[in-house]
Amino acid sequence: MKKHKNEAKLLKLATELGLNFARKEHYKFDARISDKDKAEAIYNMLVAYKQIVPLPADKVDGPNMKHRLVLWIINLLPKDHPLLK
Repeated sequence: MKKHKNEAKLLKLATELGLNFARKEHYKFDARISDKDKAEAIYNMLVAYKQIVPLPADKVDGPNMKHRLVLWIINLLPKDHPLLK
């Protein structure tokens, strides 16, 4: 798994976009939910809506789910976005 140099910022952006998508789909998140649980919930929602390809069963863990969210947001951003440089 190759890390992107702006992975933390990309993950934050992916989480924000994922939460907006979840709200539009009438999902509710408790304000006290941890970042780890948010990432897992967003990952599972995006897999259910076929927005991302699911990880193999033996690779499903926190870091891999977060990395998959980063790859998802990288594909959505324009090629000249500052976080992709």
